[in-house]
Amino acid sequence: MTQPEALETRRKRLLWRASHRGLREMDLLLGGFARSHIERLSEHELDELETIIAIPDQELMGWLLGDVPVPQGQATSTLKALLSYRP
Repeated sequence: MTQPEALETRRKRLLWRASHRGLREMDLLLGGFARSHIERLSEHELDELETIIAIPDQELMGWLLGDVPVPQGQATSTLKALLSYRP
């Protein structure tokens, strides 16, 4: 299990990365989701969020808009929560 200070640092780093992606729409959607949920995410869910953050903007935007189906291996509980998130 991670030390509380390390976990808090990780949350802050992930929140910053989710909010500073380069594509304004993704900054708002993913950053808003992270701000709303980050404090309640478990370490496993933080791992999932980190994986989501690594997905290129255009690919992730296609999933969020419903234009492109989410690949089976990517459909984690955290991604499902992001897909249902409404700011």
